Amino acid sequence: MPAIPPTAYRPATSAGSTSAAATASTATEPSARPNGAGKTTLLHTLAGHLRPTAGWVLLDGRDVTGWTPVRAARAGVALAPQGRRLWPSLTVAEHLTVTRPPADRPRSRAWTVDELLEMFPALAARLRHRGHQLSGGEQQMLTIARALRTAPRLLLCDEPTEGLAPAMAAHVTQALRDLPRHGVTVLAALPHARAAATLGDTVHVLADGRLTGPITTTGGQAEQALRDHLALTSPAPPHRGQAQR
Repeated sequence: MPAIPPTAYRPATSAGSTSAAATASTATEPSARPNGAGKTTLLHTLAGHLRPTAGWVLLDGRDVTGWTPVRAARAGVALAPQGRRLWPSLTVAEHLTVTRPPADRPRSRAWTVDELLEMFPALAARLRHRGHQLSGGEQQMLTIARALRTAPRLLLCDEPTEGLAPAMAAHVTQALRDLPRHGVTVLAALPHARAAATLGDTVHVLADGRLTGPITTTGGQAEQALRDHLALTSPAPPHRGQAQR
């Protein structure tokens, strides 16, 4: 994928009992780790939904630390959240028409409804169906399409393929992999090595609120390289017979 202007971040945030700290430069870079590692906290901090208690967030070299979600969205940051969070009473067509790009961003890439339906053909046949009537895969496609309607430069995706049927997961993965060609940087958080190695050119591992990596995944042994990295960075299991506290 072509290089996209990077986003750098080193926020330290708190959400309940969870904290996250990170630093990276992203093109299409998933972070991989099981639940509870701080992935969602990190993405919500970048989107402005959580305020960092320390550190900084830069977008194209511009300090956007602590910006509100509205201001972050106007700067070109969009979030496709975990759990989709669609409006259950609105139809697919209504989801795609009530969401529009900010008028004050002339450099933004405005995605039309027709372009999004070409990206996700399954939605074209479901335009009159309401959010709660869609399958999990269709809901995820609509969540991403709705986020793209805001013409983001940076798309944050929280577990975009989790729980989807293999065919749906493959379609969503390919759509996300194609976005950098259209000038959209993708930062995806995924809990499994295989999904992360399939989606991204570069992977960072988030464990206990800290990133390690990056791991380049463009080679033929991407998943194995990521698994080897996870093995090196994970705590060693207790010896047999050793008491676990």
